[in-house]
Amino acid sequence: MVDSFVFRSMQEEDIDQILDVEHASFTTPWSREAFYNEINNNKFAVYIVLEEDKKIVGYCGAWIVIDEAHITNIAILPEYRGRKLGEALLQKMMTTAEEMGTKSMTLEVRLSNHVAQSLYRKLGFQDGGIRKNYYSDNQEDALVMWVNL
Repeated sequence: MVDSFVFRSMQEEDIDQILDVEHASFTTPWSREAFYNEINNNKFAVYIVLEEDKKIVGYCGAWIVIDEAHITNIAILPEYRGRKLGEALLQKMMTTAEEMGTKSMTLEVRLSNHVAQSLYRKLGFQDGGIRKNYYSDNQEDALVMWVNL
């Protein structure tokens, strides 16, 4: 099913579509300026989009610092979920990070987001700790997860 989809690096002209995914996925979405700065000014940022027929259906971002990657965000449009696209996207980011010399990867996930936690565990991530009151919208705690690449 993933065969009809294309992975590529995020470009500035993708921001409108990325914002559509962002607003459909998160209660506190990132701003246009945040994505612009990630793409143009953050030398540590790596962003991958997943598209079908030129439509961006998902994206994943990471900061790669020395030998560690930190997932900043990952999202799939709601109507494309349940098709293993998030898994494929995260696997692509893991491979990309590993090719860049990364030895480990980390991320934060809401304690209530069991679907995402299940995906991360499937790909080898392990629980690393709790960040109290991590999410600004409701002060929910985040589970920190790690994987060695």
